[in-house]
Amino acid sequence: MAGLTANTPQPTSITVHQQSRVLEVGFADGVQFRIPFELMRVYSPSAEVQGHGPGQEVLQTGKREVVLTALEPIGNYAVQPSFSDGHDTGIFSWDYLYFLGSQRGDLWRKYEERLAQAGGSRDAPMQAESGAGCGHHH
Repeated sequence: MAGLTANTPQPTSITVHQQSRVLEVGFADGVQFRIPFELMRVYSPSAEVQGHGPGQEVLQTGKREVVLTALEPIGNYAVQPSFSDGHDTGIFSWDYLYFLGSQRGDLWRKYEERLAQAGGSRDAPMQAESGAGCGHHH
């Protein structure tokens, strides 16, 4: 049961809401979370989002319209979503989903702060890694 902490309840239901673009997860302790696809996408636990250590995270922009196109179960401890932008390498354990759901407001605020600092947008596409990051060349 890798990825599970002893106190994380098992999910009792997982529902994909395409219309409202949220993943609804009900846990055995009676809580229900509605996790926006966008939040899942920008906090994907994959290496291409998280980088290879603290501070290496790759800020994801332009993901407001992202849709969950598939959800594959991984054993009985995680799910692997596929997103409409082609991202499908994140494996979300139950405790990570619980974390996203329970910390949603906080995570969302941090994400918007990071976007603002980077001058990014939830609508603008990802910047290509060109090295010309700030564009202060006159």
